[in-house]
Amino acid sequence: MLLLGLSSLVSAAERPRVGLVLGGGGARGAAHIGVLEELERLRIPVDCVAGTSMGALVAGAWAAGLEPASMRSELAKADWNDMFQDNPGYADFNYRNKRLTQRFLPGSETGVTSNGLVAPPGVVSGQKIKLFFNQLVHADRGERSLEQLPLPVSMIATDIGSGERVVFRDGSLTLAMRASMSVPGLMAPLEHMGRKLVDGGLVDNLPVREVRERCDAQVVIAVNVGSPLLKASDISGFLSISTQMVSILTEQNVTQSLALLNPGDIYIRPDLTGISAMDFDRSGEAAERGRVAALAATGLRDLAVDPATYATWRKQGTPPPLPLPAVDAIEIATLYTVNPATVTRYMEQKLGDSLDVPKLNRDLLRAYGDGYYERVDYTMTHEGERNVLRILPIEKSWGPDYLRFGLNLNSTFSGRSTFSVRTAYQKTWINTLGGELLLTGEIGSNAGIGAELYQPLDPAQRYFLDAIATVRRESTALFVDDLRISDYRNTIARLDVSAGINIGLIGQARMGWREERQEINLETGVALLPTDPLRVRGALATFELDQKNQLYIATNGWSARGTWFESSHSDYNRLTIALDGSYQWEEWVLGLRGSYAGSTYGSLPPQEATKLGGFLNLSGFANDQLLGDKVSYGHLRAERIFGRMPLGMRGDLRVGLALEAGRVDLPLSEPQRTGLLNSVLLYVRGETPFGPAYLGFGRASTGQVNAYLFIGTP
Repeated sequence: MLLLGLSSLVSAAERPRVGLVLGGGGARGAAHIGVLEELERLRIPVDCVAGTSMGALVAGAWAAGLEPASMRSELAKADWNDMFQDNPGYADFNYRNKRLTQRFLPGSETGVTSNGLVAPPGVVSGQKIKLFFNQLVHADRGERSLEQLPLPVSMIATDIGSGERVVFRDGSLTLAMRASMSVPGLMAPLEHMGRKLVDGGLVDNLPVREVRERCDAQVVIAVNVGSPLLKASDISGFLSISTQMVSILTEQNVTQSLALLNPGDIYIRPDLTGISAMDFDRSGEAAERGRVAALAATGLRDLAVDPATYATWRKQGTPPPLPLPAVDAIEIATLYTVNPATVTRYMEQKLGDSLDVPKLNRDLLRAYGDGYYERVDYTMTHEGERNVLRILPIEKSWGPDYLRFGLNLNSTFSGRSTFSVRTAYQKTWINTLGGELLLTGEIGSNAGIGAELYQPLDPAQRYFLDAIATVRRESTALFVDDLRISDYRNTIARLDVSAGINIGLIGQARMGWREERQEINLETGVALLPTDPLRVRGALATFELDQKNQLYIATNGWSARGTWFESSHSDYNRLTIALDGSYQWEEWVLGLRGSYAGSTYGSLPPQEATKLGGFLNLSGFANDQLLGDKVSYGHLRAERIFGRMPLGMRGDLRVGLALEAGRVDLPLSEPQRTGLLNSVLLYVRGETPFGPAYLGFGRASTGQVNAYLFIGTP
């Protein structure tokens, strides 16, 4: 038996040239790893490899020296849901961008150019995905080029402009991987040498012809992991129709590729039933199914070689490990609009130290989070005796001026339902220090217009001046015994001028002056508030700190905000303080919030009265049902995470319970509601592509009840 086994092995001189083909299939492509594991176990050498989409990722990482077992581990550890979110964690946004992103839908950004309005080229730009590719192939040790790899590798992409098949045989390994995986509509095309490149699966999802041409392969091992077509009964809606159209194109070119296989070739199609192209969290399962399929493949064992021959092939086909270099210099690639100092302010890499990749990735994501770039990448190059870390920020092709949009719908059981639509025109980089002009408008239950001029005072944008002018029209209601007895319309014209400092990425502090005029008019009901025009002026100081981990509904982190207004007539002041914190334990999120708003001496004008009532603001009462000179509030909440948004959408879904307490001193509305007021709230909430959404039911200890439905930007 031993002699029979040895005789079946192929010697180096007589073995056929083998070409390996790894097809595209999204998350299903993890099955390729299991195939590679079996090829390694059987000692089957390969003379060239071609890959498309996820197949290109696996082929590139393998050819760069990553063992299949390590590749399986890296894919299993990757947070793919986060990877399909380009922006850094919310805590790593600069503070100005945090507030802008909260007010306007992140996905609504539209460029304003000389050619008209230009939408971003994809839902995802691939920022984190590209950094992951860098990590897989150890780009931190030096730029990997396809032509320098010992094993010939080809990667297939599609020119979305001409429909041509584009084959990468040289150039940057990670850029080729990124181009081949650019799913049209989901991920932005890669602009390369005048072409816009997308997923190669559109034209050649199983590139059999390429390995025939590349290394004159006599035996082809073709691994097909493509998704089957949907059944007609499963097709409904735009998304499923689009998916089916892409699948039809893919299946057609796969059929053409399969026709090129010869009787001696080996075709492997793993059973991936139940695993979709987006099930990246099942990569380990897909890899195992690929290994099982390779184990059962007819003819694969015939390609095995003796241990010595395989060891020689491994040595010749594996690139030598590169040492981790020390960084001698850091350079920023040419920027045409943005000041390079806004990139370098995030770079914490020390010259003379080895490259700290996790810290570098964090710094690059922080720079990307400023909102000026399509992507921020890096290369590590050797120039003479120097190791140069070159940062590669690519400015947005649809910038630097943008339109943004926001909306909200707020319906309550008691009180009035409200809606609003807002828009903004943002003109960035009006000078070399990064000055911005922001023009806003809002229509709906509340309406208004505004203009802001924000001017940094230094290249790193630590210090700034800010001038904000707004005119708003807001509704105010007065309640007595839970009945709305008056409706007012208040027109507020305000000018704030301030100087401030950015406190790292944590927040801002500023001091300035406010000029304000209010004119309140009775719309319906009993006239209880003064309607004389109110003129307000005085000094203003604010601080805002925010270290929450999500845009609207945090699982961990805290925030603190405070304002101090001192009337120029010294007859009153106004202080507001709010603290909020969240802590996650497994699938539970515990939180608390406390706030105070009111005067510390004198009395607030009735038009400036502080408010209480509404969702998580003493929820048994209607929105702003309680008005007074001083308002105190606090709550404890416990939330259970029961689901998460689909891949590419940050956020989770929760059911929660909140216990609330509040107090209103010198009430204007509901004058009998004095002393401590209590409320309990049961709710469901989560973050959606349209902003936070919640459905809740609140009940006060005094018997008032209210129900809430909200979706949109605050």
